[in-house]
Amino acid sequence: MSNKVKIKILNEKAKIPERATSGSAGADLYACIDEAVTIRPGQLVKIPTGIAIELPSQELAAFLFARSGLGVKHGICLSNGVGVVDSDYRGEICVGLCNVSDEEYTIMPDERIAQMVIMPVFCAEFIQADSLSDTQRGKGGFGSSGKM
Repeated sequence: MSNKVKIKILNEKAKIPERATSGSAGADLYACIDEAVTIRPGQLVKIPTGIAIELPSQELAAFLFARSGLGVKHGICLSNGVGVVDSDYRGEICVGLCNVSDEEYTIMPDERIAQMVIMPVFCAEFIQADSLSDTQRGKGGFGSSGKM
């Protein structure tokens, strides 16, 4: 499988995603906006990137994650937790951001707003069953395995 991802520039101001270092898992996505966008506490915004992608396989998806600096230092997170760009999506990648802090934050044009990681996807076939195998954990959830 090829590791090449086609990028279509939809806006002349768009920037191609870049990995900050050779060891970076994610490629930075940039705000493709004409003017600054201020996000008030509790507000949700959708920021365009000006790009669309074509993944080389249906067994891959692009996952959008918060940038740790924005999240930890400023409370700017993805509004849907993790964004998923399916292999057959060809529209513009937009990033939903939310401000979970108690202070406004301003996104500037060309600011790095998220990171995109291309990962394999297990395409499961779901089969209805009358029973499931037993495990030591069983039906225990939400803290049932103890606090570390």
